[in-house]
Amino acid sequence: MGATNVLRTGSKTLAALTLLLDLAKGASAVLIAQGWGHTPALVAAGSAILGHMFPVWLGFRGGKGVATALGVLIPLAWPVALGSALLWLATALLFHYSSLAALIAAVAGAALAGIVADKATALLIAGIALLIILRHHANIRRLLAGTESRISLGKS
Repeated sequence: MGATNVLRTGSKTLAALTLLLDLAKGASAVLIAQGWGHTPALVAAGSAILGHMFPVWLGFRGGKGVATALGVLIPLAWPVALGSALLWLATALLFHYSSLAALIAAVAGAALAGIVADKATALLIAGIALLIILRHHANIRRLLAGTESRISLGKS
């Protein structure tokens, strides 16, 4: 269950904890692997995302990978992570759709990575963005139909 779904239960504290744990999962995989070099770090990043999205113990039906993706971006390409996170936040505050914010941040992050990251990292980030878009297929349909659930980020 992702942070947005936990937020919808009404517990902002548990949603924040879920977000932090997913971030830590992605970041720790990359940080550990970086001790062996850049290529192992990229493999660890991709593996963390795939493991989150397609976990064996849940019949390969996992999360959408947005927070875990941000977690892998922090040690791999922090300017991309920062830009994506700020764009996610601005979009979520403006439109109140977590899915729309995730899609915009993923696409923009891939574009930014093409400018600021090395080729291998940029390709991995583009692949992660594509997976995030594919995992949001139902959300995209609901956004287009006007039936997507909104989120509340204000005090309550």
